[in-house]
Amino acid sequence: MLYNMKDLLAVANKNNFAVPAFNISSYAMFNGIMDICEKENAPVIIAIHPDELHHIGDDAVAAIRQKAMKSFLPVVIHLDHGASFEQVIEAIQDGFTSVMIDSSSKPFEENIAICKKVCEAAHAVNVSVEGELGTIGTTDAATYEKQVIIYTKPEDAAEFVEKSGVDTLAVAIGTCHGLYPAGMKPELKLDILKEIKSRVSIPLVLHGGSNNPDEEIGKSVTLGINKINISSDIKVAYYTKMREVLKDEGLREPNMIEPPCIEAMEKVASQKIHLFQDDNKAALY
Repeated sequence: MLYNMKDLLAVANKNNFAVPAFNISSYAMFNGIMDICEKENAPVIIAIHPDELHHIGDDAVAAIRQKAMKSFLPVVIHLDHGASFEQVIEAIQDGFTSVMIDSSSKPFEENIAICKKVCEAAHAVNVSVEGELGTIGTTDAATYEKQVIIYTKPEDAAEFVEKSGVDTLAVAIGTCHGLYPAGMKPELKLDILKEIKSRVSIPLVLHGGSNNPDEEIGKSVTLGINKINISSDIKVAYYTKMREVLKDEGLREPNMIEPPCIEAMEKVASQKIHLFQDDNKAALY
């Protein structure tokens, strides 16, 4: 079943669980994610970053839509971190059911204006919109110590949601994109999350969900996070296993190379599904 994000996360928001947004960068990864989610009876968001879309090609979205529509699961096809109005419109034309416009680096009022413009276009064709407020950090060792993290202010979040019209909001509470190198200790500001949730009724999103302590991530779900982005964790599992498999220089056929890689990725995805309390939630739709 194909859903937009607003309808999918309304159920998660009501029932206090989070739906994983798994970033896929190949059709093989997509098949693996769908397979494990169907086994777990878990609603899923298929997230595709513009760089990933460039790699798999726009035409692949049609095939992803077809498989999603045939599945008994609720599935969203989501553009992750769209960088411009034009990029978002192209994704809508490709068949995405949800888009993110990331103008979080812009001044507050400009961020609102950009999100509002996207909402006006997307909502007209029943596509949901995710915005972002604050700074999601980076785990790049060269810049980690120098970066200035701007946490989402609860009062700003309420104003942003009201004026922009976004359906979901990515909040900055201490996560970073990527995997943390040794010596970097992630810590979520759960007090900020509580305050934001008390002021904002729409579903909240956590970016940079890979590599954070399970205890903190699990707690964030109970406090109101309804969508968590997972990219690095599943890709590390997938490509680490692929490097191991390809040590056998005689292997050439994908049917020999891919299955163990997909299996490794699925193990990580399954753990996330249970951590987010997403397992067996398809029955709620």
